[in-house]
Amino acid sequence: MDRGLVDFLSMVKVMLLELHINVEGEIKDQEAGLSKSLGLIEGYGGRGKGGLPATLSPAEEEKAKGPHEKYGYNSYLSEKISLDRSIPDYRPTKCKELKYSKELPQISIIFIFVNEALSVILRSVHSAVNHTPTHLLKEIILVDDNSDEEKKEEEEEDEREEEKEKKVSLAQEELKAPLEEYVHKRYPGLVKVVRNQKREGLIRARIEGWKAATGQVTGFFDAHVEFTAGWAEPVLSRIQENRKRVILPSIDNIKQDTFEVQRYENSAHGYSWELWCMYISPPKDWWDAGDPSLPISCRLIWSQGRPSAAPPLPSMGTEPPAMAAVHHHFTLMRWPQMDVRHL
Repeated sequence: MDRGLVDFLSMVKVMLLELHINVEGEIKDQEAGLSKSLGLIEGYGGRGKGGLPATLSPAEEEKAKGPHEKYGYNSYLSEKISLDRSIPDYRPTKCKELKYSKELPQISIIFIFVNEALSVILRSVHSAVNHTPTHLLKEIILVDDNSDEEKKEEEEEDEREEEKEKKVSLAQEELKAPLEEYVHKRYPGLVKVVRNQKREGLIRARIEGWKAATGQVTGFFDAHVEFTAGWAEPVLSRIQENRKRVILPSIDNIKQDTFEVQRYENSAHGYSWELWCMYISPPKDWWDAGDPSLPISCRLIWSQGRPSAAPPLPSMGTEPPAMAAVHHHFTLMRWPQMDVRHL
């Protein structure tokens, strides 16, 4: 090849590389600008990096008191923690070595929230996007069960009616237009927002999210979680084997005061007859196998300290997409997974 042509092609290659770097930098600056406009932070470092406890200065601690009482967790501190913070991978070594088919069904991730702190919702979204393979993530659906930020009626008995109507907090406003503008610009075409016109409750809110879902699998989550790497493949693989399975994760804890990630040991989940979720020890055959990567199958309802066989579930008529994960805590999602089978 002519030497001049080689030099020309090399120069073009360098120019294209520089253009790519510049465009990529501009995109990152724009994305960072979106979060900065909300007073939030992106990137993998900063406070709480690696799941370590985050702290506030004495002056910040004073400012955090009100929001902490309001949300039940340190929402002021949450705003100081990156939406993309790194978290530890507590999966057993064997889990990390497992291989899964690339031909897995896509999942629609559905987050339910009401009067949640914006930073916590967005960290859930960022975490899901960052730790779910692109080809497996069909969409993320945010279901707002009529957030209003008003106090409960019993706490407002002594307030005048006109004062109630004027109570529109900044937090409430952030969950409306700012939330939608952020997710639509940050993740165009990937995130949908569903608004309930009245408070429907958790189950009806989940149904509204399911109605909007287009993925082959639907996963239901509270909007205050963080996902670890490799969480999706085991879920989708187990459902691909049997679409009647309901899959729950191995659940770790995120401490409400410091956002420190706290590892929990593997456990099965059972339900009391009042449908309270309970942690129970895995069955003997799971322990005897000596393999922490194995799923824990559970067909139990826990009643007065003893397991009892659950009655058959009634038919729901039209078969919905398979369900992936359901949980109710301020938690970190990791694996090995647990199965709760349809009975």
